[in-house]
Amino acid sequence: MMWTQSRGGRRCSRICDPGGRFTAKDVHDVGGTAVILRALLDSGHLDGSCLTVTGATIAETYGAAAGPDGAVVRSAAAPLASDDGLAVLKGNLRPNGALIKVAGLAVLVHEGPARAYQAGEVLILRNEGPVGGPGMREMLGVTAIIYGQQMGEKVALVTDGRFSGATRGICVGHVSPEAAIGGPLSLVRDGYRVRIDIANRRMDLIAGEGELIARRAAWRLPVPHHKSGLLAKYAKLVGQANLGAVTHEDGAEWPWFDH
Repeated sequence: MMWTQSRGGRRCSRICDPGGRFTAKDVHDVGGTAVILRALLDSGHLDGSCLTVTGATIAETYGAAAGPDGAVVRSAAAPLASDDGLAVLKGNLRPNGALIKVAGLAVLVHEGPARAYQAGEVLILRNEGPVGGPGMREMLGVTAIIYGQQMGEKVALVTDGRFSGATRGICVGHVSPEAAIGGPLSLVRDGYRVRIDIANRRMDLIAGEGELIARRAAWRLPVPHHKSGLLAKYAKLVGQANLGAVTHEDGAEWPWFDH
């Protein structure tokens, strides 16, 4: 994947496709990551003067590597796609952002009722964020279950938990602010419609504002999983996913909609 200055993945290009026609072994066989870095150097997307851990610069280390083969790894002038493999979604369901991997994804718009779950629906998995976990657990096990039931891209999964590069399907993760501190994800109920529009970088909860206001008024902080010990201290100090989910002196802002 080639990165340029990007807002939501619109000004990036993909120069390799190990999740599509080719595998990571194919990348290794044509020269590995050195080929990708050489392509990025040639296109000006990497600063070759930066030092590596070896003491040599990036240009000195990778400037003589093999160039792109044109199939497994392409040049920046002839990319696989004009956008990158990730999209940052905005909207009323995640005001501070959420992430979805779009590389290899055929369905770019999905709208359906929030429920667990039938084809066409949106599966909501909440309280898995930095505070709610506490920590952001990998949600790969859930996506494996969905694919194991042949639901693939027939349902969408939305969570304030974390995904890795192995995730497949319509999986939106890192939703921020998270449900455990009163983020909009905490207000979703069975039957509410959720619309995911990747092309327009949107994810919205389709519900009347009056109903959402009533839901906010009735919302209460959930009982924490840990009331003492290290994880309890962590939950009180950790920030949100869009800011790196790191601990800081002021701690989490509870509830979110009061700030």
